[in-house]
Amino acid sequence: MDRTECKGGRVIATTADFRNGLVIDMDGSLMRIVEFQHVKPGKGAAFVRTKLKNVETGQVVDKTFRAGEKVDEALLEHRKMQYLYRDGDSYMFMDLENYEQVAVPPEVVGEAASYLVENQELSVFLRGGKAITLELPAAVSLAVAKADPWLKGDTSSGATKPVTLETGLVIQVPLFVEEGDTLKVDTRTGRYIERV
Repeated sequence: MDRTECKGGRVIATTADFRNGLVIDMDGSLMRIVEFQHVKPGKGAAFVRTKLKNVETGQVVDKTFRAGEKVDEALLEHRKMQYLYRDGDSYMFMDLENYEQVAVPPEVVGEAASYLVENQELSVFLRGGKAITLELPAAVSLAVAKADPWLKGDTSSGATKPVTLETGLVIQVPLFVEEGDTLKVDTRTGRYIERV
């Protein structure tokens, strides 16, 4: 990695260090990389196209960086936690190291709420003891709460139907999926992967 630590505790990262979930300090705002793509055009210099989400406001912006451009990586404390339950507006997590419970507000949880089930382990990133962002595993297993029955005549190639998962998330799945099935779902795209 091209990361170097500078005076004042700053960590400098380059576009080669980009990964989904990386939080950078950009113009005084904490921005989480939601998507990135390295682009090497036939002519001209390479660049990295990103979609960034402001950790505090939730605003999403598109930004392009020159290949090799340096950015300030936000200094965050990483903790492995287990999701326990929802308490009013807050989501309760337990630190797996010291067993302390942490209340995380819905604006920090964001879209991840659609993939949270009790006792699930994930990464929570803190700054000054306050949860800033969380990182789900790439895929989670969720039970189907509601699905229309499959009619034998519905056999067109690649046909799908909507189902509602235990978290309330609605996704498109193959016709053979039924209520009570457990599905593996990609947390980055919200797409069905397989029945488990």
